[in-house]
Amino acid sequence: MEKVRIGMVGYKFMGKAHSNAYRALPMFFPGSGAKPEMTAICGRDPKAVQESAERFGWSGAVTDWRELVGRDDIDLIDINAPSDAHKEIALAAAAAGKHIFCEKPLALTLEDSRDMLAAAEQAGVKHMIGFNYRFSPAVKLAKKLVDSGRLGQIYHFRAFFLQDWILDPEFPLVWRLQKEIAGSGSLGDLGAHLIDLAHYLVGDMEEVIGTSQTFIKERPLADNMTGLTAKGSSGGPKGQVTVDDATSFLARFENGALGLFEATRFAAGHRSTNSFEINGSKGSVRFDFERMNELEVYFTEDEEDVQGFRRVLATDAAHEYAEAWWPAGHTIGFEHTFTHEMLELMQAIQEDRQPSPNFRDGVKCQAVLEAVERSIDERRWVKLKEM
Repeated sequence: MEKVRIGMVGYKFMGKAHSNAYRALPMFFPGSGAKPEMTAICGRDPKAVQESAERFGWSGAVTDWRELVGRDDIDLIDINAPSDAHKEIALAAAAAGKHIFCEKPLALTLEDSRDMLAAAEQAGVKHMIGFNYRFSPAVKLAKKLVDSGRLGQIYHFRAFFLQDWILDPEFPLVWRLQKEIAGSGSLGDLGAHLIDLAHYLVGDMEEVIGTSQTFIKERPLADNMTGLTAKGSSGGPKGQVTVDDATSFLARFENGALGLFEATRFAAGHRSTNSFEINGSKGSVRFDFERMNELEVYFTEDEEDVQGFRRVLATDAAHEYAEAWWPAGHTIGFEHTFTHEMLELMQAIQEDRQPSPNFRDGVKCQAVLEAVERSIDERRWVKLKEM
């Protein structure tokens, strides 16, 4: 397939990120995979979605995703609507023979995520889930060091995703704080990324045990919301927060490594600290997305007088994706991870293979999310084979 005609459901935070990625691909990665064509964008607000279509560069706009799925001039459905809409749209897209890209978490429940995977596989379409942090060059370097054995046997994976955007008790009750729409709070929104990075870098988990807390039980109802911002009426009616504000959990990996995870939106001063450290018998790596172009690397075999963590700037041609962008030392940002993500999708479609990560990775992540929630409810270790 030389071109992929895309219909996208959603036009706010992730819609803008995906649109930017599709537009950048032909410029920076010419001839690398099928060419994305931004055919139509979908949203419920006619005026807003039309404005987004014009601003983002889409050829058309519609207000009914069913119309989008049914069109003959659409090859792929990109789903970045709220989590409660993922399953219905994905099932319809699969039934219509459309390839599917879906943002994380894949679904509200493990059962729903398995239904989505089964439908996509039965239809024989390509399917991908949006774990964009995998596509940072520095994370790719960490993966290379683990897989090559240069870190030796992996002992520890510790990770935290810290934010503070809902620290104010008067911040409105946005959809991300409602379980029936989001599925879970910091665990599913932030922890899902950590879980996928752990699976990608270290391997599958055997069992987990967790704890969580909701610090602010009620918030003002939201008048409108965009991305991570919202407006509400202070002193007006309030609604119940039905998800976690913070969750921490321990994990044992199948390969014997131990894991420590923390996700919170109540870490003052942390706008978006997505960080992990891996410790092995021959060395360690540290990554912080706030300094996403860097990977800190330590090797035990270095001479004693120069041992210590070194800062590797992953912008040289030796690092994945670097040659497509700027001269060495000229950094890239958050939006580039989506470009790399869509590059994998377009290449997979052209090469007639499943992209990575795909719905199987989404199901595996969902199983860990629900195992953590079960462990919190039952106050015990939960094995992934129970899920």
